[in-house]
Amino acid sequence: MKKVLLLVTVFFMTTAVFAQDKNARATIEVDGICGMCKQRIERASLNTKGVKSAVWSVETHQLSLIFDERKTDLATIQQNIANVGHDTHEIKATEEAYNSVHDCCKYRSEEIKDAHGKKDNN
Repeated sequence: MKKVLLLVTVFFMTTAVFAQDKNARATIEVDGICGMCKQRIERASLNTKGVKSAVWSVETHQLSLIFDERKTDLATIQQNIANVGHDTHEIKATEEAYNSVHDCCKYRSEEIKDAHGKKDNN
């Protein structure tokens, strides 16, 4: 009976480990407005351990990610993006982090959005 219980336990532990994807894909919305924002968002993502690819679109505000779920998760990636001043759907950057971005990257400002030809950024 002990052997059966041990085998069942090992089986479930092995299944749980393999359930995490080392090439998970996700797309999240990240606020930004220009090429400098793109560089900052992608760098913050790629500096997160386990992120293999990060491509942000200026036009759609979509960040396409490939990451290792064994090393990171979407919440951690989004927090690192917020830490450099960009809002995601789940996590808003602090005022201090937002104010650290270059003046032309102030995506919350209607005046800056108008200067970049953006009608609605949110």
